[in-house]
Amino acid sequence: MTAHIIDGKVIAQNIKNQLKQKIKALQAAGQRPPCLAVILVGNDPASEVYVGHKKKACAEVGIESRSVTLPADVTQATLSEHLRKLNADPAVDGILLQLPLPKHMKSDEAIDLISPEKDVDGLTPYSQGLLNWKRPGLTSCTPLGVMELIYSTGIDVKGKRAVVIGRSVLVGLPVAVLLGNAGATVTSINSKTVNPAELCRQADILVVAAGVKHMVTGDWIKPGAVVIDVGIHRDGQGKKLVGDVLYEDAVAKAGWITPVPGGVGPMTIASLLSNCMTAYERRSQR
Repeated sequence: MTAHIIDGKVIAQNIKNQLKQKIKALQAAGQRPPCLAVILVGNDPASEVYVGHKKKACAEVGIESRSVTLPADVTQATLSEHLRKLNADPAVDGILLQLPLPKHMKSDEAIDLISPEKDVDGLTPYSQGLLNWKRPGLTSCTPLGVMELIYSTGIDVKGKRAVVIGRSVLVGLPVAVLLGNAGATVTSINSKTVNPAELCRQADILVVAAGVKHMVTGDWIKPGAVVIDVGIHRDGQGKKLVGDVLYEDAVAKAGWITPVPGGVGPMTIASLLSNCMTAYERRSQR
């Protein structure tokens, strides 16, 4: 058996195409497009690349993007001031604070300042609380993308056994909540879990967000399972991207699997654009 490949690029492009048509219709009706403000602090090369990808994706669908670029030695107070201004700006629908911040800064303090209605990364405690209460809010982009990838397989999540490796507030915790809200029975695995492979072998749906290269091998996977690999690492001399799952092993065991790259990554950006549109629509309806 060889697993079906879940093509995140194709699914993400479909989402972007739908957003593009929505925004064209808005502009044809004389309305402004949604606006996303991205704050980049410092000159971390990876962060600069990610911000570039996000700005390009915004342009592709017609979302206006604003950039706030601050030096690495900026004070917490100055960053806070920029966040408050963006919160108060009626022309800004979404605010994205690119992480990580420089070491002298407090990420939690900055995230807490983002208005929940503009929290397109779904990172504020308020947004995460709404998710736990099953109330409308903005969901973290990667978890939102993970769920779309799972739904694309056509399986019914209700009643399925799901295992999530990793419990970060960015991915693992919200994915576990979303799967539970969808009716799955969820087990969350962390670094202290005893016999993680045994638990994984029971999973109809396995989401791996451990941040450990090739942690999950083929013998961890239940035959026919849906495997979503959130991890991304440089392999060898840095020329090849690989995930938390040993793909060559897993593809022979799983029923469905995401590749790295081309799986979760494109969906994260598509979900960001979708969240920006959602934030725009909710603010327009007030």
